[in-house]
Amino acid sequence: MIKQVFAASFILFAGSALSNNLTVEEQRIAAATHAMPQVLSAFADEVSQFQQQWQKLNSYKQANDLVANYASQLWFNAKQRIASTKNYDDRELYWARLLSTKIMRATKPQFALSAAQLGSLLSQLEQGSRGHRDLSFTQGSTKKIILTGFDPFLLDKNINQSNPSGVAALLLDGQVINYQGISAEINTVMVPVRYADFDQGIIEALLAPYYALNNVDMIVTVSMGRKHFDLERFPGKRRSVTAPDNANIVYGGTQTAPLIPQLNSQPLPGDEFVQFSLPVANMQQAQGPYKVIDNHEVTTLEKTYLPATLAELKNSIAVNGSGGGYLSNEISYRSIRLRNQLNSTIPTGHIHTPRIQQFEPAIEAKIVKQITAILEHSLTAL
Repeated sequence: MIKQVFAASFILFAGSALSNNLTVEEQRIAAATHAMPQVLSAFADEVSQFQQQWQKLNSYKQANDLVANYASQLWFNAKQRIASTKNYDDRELYWARLLSTKIMRATKPQFALSAAQLGSLLSQLEQGSRGHRDLSFTQGSTKKIILTGFDPFLLDKNINQSNPSGVAALLLDGQVINYQGISAEINTVMVPVRYADFDQGIIEALLAPYYALNNVDMIVTVSMGRKHFDLERFPGKRRSVTAPDNANIVYGGTQTAPLIPQLNSQPLPGDEFVQFSLPVANMQQAQGPYKVIDNHEVTTLEKTYLPATLAELKNSIAVNGSGGGYLSNEISYRSIRLRNQLNSTIPTGHIHTPRIQQFEPAIEAKIVKQITAILEHSLTAL
């Protein structure tokens, strides 16, 4: 209770210094604090200490060192906390990150900080607290797997929404799984639900080194989806949904006028559809409460159907890939397109998890357990 009261007072203090430059995500902090104070207070001590240190900074070098260390520690502490508490709650890290970026935007240090410098520091915090600077394999396992998860999203509908893919990323990072004498170390990262980050090439920058060097054994992107697990066979190129991202940007096109995303200010290149390369048959052997579906369903401008092969989609315009028309489909498309462009042989594809309502830790525990089983069964095919 003391920690919760402290967190609430800290948030009010930070709010008293608000600038007009807070992001849409940061502006939700007040509503989140009211709805779930225990989530916002989870990292109250760390955030408060960061605020005190930030206000005392005398140089950009000091700021850079502070943010780099703090971001890495936030990622590490979030993983440790979810593992020790077994609360299956990814929301704590998400909101702690926003409390921290809010401090950086709204509170001045003791030196003149330019907009460019602030932008660089915010990027440093984002990447470090998402595990993007922690992708190293150190366990000496037989195989290496990279897995990505997403932030909670559609928060104006459910401010207390959780995302099973984020829970999986936090719990599985650095873990070693074993199956039939084969071991694999899993390294994970978290990805924002923001169109702008995708258009600026966040996925390409993250994954290109691995595809170029062909030095991991599987790359799996994960997000929250439908009723069961879906392995998304044919991701589509275009955006076609009116749902906003976490910045409340609606850039999804429509079912009749799907839009091509950007890559560094240019239209995203590539075919309308691509095909995953996951070991489907092995993954479907994983036991659990949910089916594991090899999902072929796509929508083109002409029809919605279940193509058997990629060749059937050759002259079609993508509306929905098998993963839909939102960022979960897009992360799959971008990763596979990049793999193909760099002539990589790394098996790559997307897993949609069962959907949850707001925050359901018992269900999320089952989802993460079955994701682990799916990955384990894949090992004999890698």
